[in-house]
Amino acid sequence: MAYSNFISQLLKGNPRAAARLITFVENDIVASEEIINSIYEHTGNAYIIGITGAPGTGKSTFISTLTKIFVDQGKKVGIICVDPTSPLTGGALLGDRIRMKQNFSLNNVFIRSMANRGQLGGLARATEDVIKILDAYGCDIIIVETVGVGQSEVDIFKSAQTVIVLLVPGLGDDIQAVKAGIMEVVDLFAVNKMDFPGADKKVAEIKQMLEFRKNYKYDSKDLSEKYAKIELWTPEITKVNSKTGENFDELLELIKKHELFLKESGVISNYMKNRITNETIQILKHKLTKKVEQLLNSDKEIRKYIDQAIQKSLDPYSIANLIIKMLGLEK
Repeated sequence: MAYSNFISQLLKGNPRAAARLITFVENDIVASEEIINSIYEHTGNAYIIGITGAPGTGKSTFISTLTKIFVDQGKKVGIICVDPTSPLTGGALLGDRIRMKQNFSLNNVFIRSMANRGQLGGLARATEDVIKILDAYGCDIIIVETVGVGQSEVDIFKSAQTVIVLLVPGLGDDIQAVKAGIMEVVDLFAVNKMDFPGADKKVAEIKQMLEFRKNYKYDSKDLSEKYAKIELWTPEITKVNSKTGENFDELLELIKKHELFLKESGVISNYMKNRITNETIQILKHKLTKKVEQLLNSDKEIRKYIDQAIQKSLDPYSIANLIIKMLGLEK
């Protein structure tokens, strides 16, 4: 096996092996398949915390303070920071490596910045694989920071047990960031920079949004099972100061409270089923997309279909149906 030496070193807690394996899974889904097959039985031990929020809310400082507390408790922490990719160059600044430089000197901390490579939803394609590598590496806590929340970066809901949305007073109508889909994936709200004017007003706005949500029920059995924690858990709210660490003791208590809720309510089993299902769907999408791209670029018959579409004798839906038939995926 091409990666056996790295994998054996990873399971012994070697950070260089973890870094190399992460690079492999970021660059090649074929490598991902071999690596994850080999380490999968060693995963499932870490607790995953998702952090999201609008730019300027202080996510990096918040994560740094939270990480320091976990390390002081004797925990091994992995941090995955997803940064946006330039649509022109394909590059990414990976600025969290700069902002979290104070954590590089901490023992038991592994930080990895990732470019989202155009992936929508706030995470990168390989995020789930990187989580598994850090899990097998021995991390007790894995913190995943998304690209930065708009109103649709909800993929973190599929990966993290506890999702924290960071808000700050004074950024205008940033309550927009917790509307619609975002409101449905939040477990904890943290109003950062609590010493700024308007912190209490921000808490009041969030409480008002949560009151609206209480009146909404899922009629579909499938949806009520899939989003069980939405109906059973009301998101908690706390104010914090990431620079001073003020109120982080309360935040940690709320994280523990939510972790206990997941276990005692049985929601954790639904979470695991949905997470595996969603991950399988994403892998299938990626593999099928690659296969179709290869066909589009090399198959002469499909090129003829495209020419026919240009002449309006065929439409893109018909082309898609013909490709499905070629792949043997028709009903």
